[in-house]
Amino acid sequence: MKMRMSRLFSRSELIAQRQVWRAEGKKVVFTNGCYDILHPGHIRLLERARSLGDVLLLALNTDASVRKLKGATRPFFDEQARAELVLHLEAVDAVTLFDEDTPRELIAAVLPDVLVKGADWAHFIAGREEVEAAGGQVYALPLEPGFSTTDIAQKILAQRQVTQ
Repeated sequence: MKMRMSRLFSRSELIAQRQVWRAEGKKVVFTNGCYDILHPGHIRLLERARSLGDVLLLALNTDASVRKLKGATRPFFDEQARAELVLHLEAVDAVTLFDEDTPRELIAAVLPDVLVKGADWAHFIAGREEVEAAGGQVYALPLEPGFSTTDIAQKILAQRQVTQ
């Protein structure tokens, strides 16, 4: 039985750990997002991403970054709760937080072997140029139909209004 060693890394710890993974010959896959309400679409995307390498690194937007992207009512769960949730997923090996508008700087520092985003971001994958210039691969994976955090939130709010 595989012992899970998933953990939350600071940026400097992650950069140092990346060197260890590189020395061990491990293929590192990187993806990122808010992961505000964890749903089956997220889990399936993370599982597909993990299948592309030996280590899956998930960079989560900080609370301030989520608010900037999604509005004042988000995130529904704070960054520590979101990190705790995703660290319990078998597909996720490492988590870090990023506060910038995009994870481009983090990606450039880590230089993963594989960069993955959902197909809804195929038009703009931050870090694509850096990863490809270093010989890595970039994938925009198809999304699971019927799963969207924004749609789920709207549905919950609509149902709540009906019952009030």
